[in-house]
Amino acid sequence: MMEGRITVLVENTAGGRGMLAEHGLSFWIEIGSRRILFDTGQSDILLHNARVLGIDLRTVDAVVLSHGHYDHVGGLKKVLDIAPGVPVYLHPLALEAKYARRETNGRQIGMESEVSHILKRRIDEGMGSFTDGPIEILPGVWATGEIPRRSAFENTGGPFYRDPSCTEPDELLDDQALVLETKDGLVVVLGCAHAGVVNTLDYVAEVFPNRPIQMVMGGMHLVRALPSRIAYTIDVLRRYDVQRIGPAHCTGDEALRELWDALPQKCFMCNVGTQIAL
Repeated sequence: MMEGRITVLVENTAGGRGMLAEHGLSFWIEIGSRRILFDTGQSDILLHNARVLGIDLRTVDAVVLSHGHYDHVGGLKKVLDIAPGVPVYLHPLALEAKYARRETNGRQIGMESEVSHILKRRIDEGMGSFTDGPIEILPGVWATGEIPRRSAFENTGGPFYRDPSCTEPDELLDDQALVLETKDGLVVVLGCAHAGVVNTLDYVAEVFPNRPIQMVMGGMHLVRALPSRIAYTIDVLRRYDVQRIGPAHCTGDEALRELWDALPQKCFMCNVGTQIAL
């Protein structure tokens, strides 16, 4: 198995001199000689942070999108401008309109229509692929595709809809994770885990049977979760004997406290500038 590292390019908090933070997420993943960008934050902040960290985004071999929300796809157009030939992998529903309910109306939180059209054209031309199911992006790097929703206690984590009048709930079936095969086991990289952390880990264990899940990092969308859901999520992380846990972005302050209290030797900071060896 190949070795590498993951660098946090965008996150809600920044941990180094010159780093900028925003509500969003982006990871730069190096595994062997290949480079993958997982999500792009909500703006061009990833370009600034990449420059500060000495990362050349023009060398990216693949872009994978966890889902279609603005805080994960907002920087994509800038990336495509500087790396025009890079293939992009995403679930087809990531291209659809997305809204969040705010008081009496809906706020548009999906990708810009221009970017959606660009992605459709690129995939039609063979520059990437839709990820309905598990797909190997590069050797040892997998996108899960759509994740089955089997845990009754997990939900998408918010009032999300497919229409501006907020009458059609969005189940966010486009939500997917990235799985890296390393010598120590599987590394699961989450965008927002709208499918649920437990659903995601259970599905990874099903797709990769008899393989230990060594690390889980990224957004866990427990910000509105009941204490019982947080507690069960912790129990499942214990059941899978996950050795390293990097909660980030939309995990929520209460869930962060509970995770660090319950698993202090396994949790690590996951803010902008953090680099994790694989």
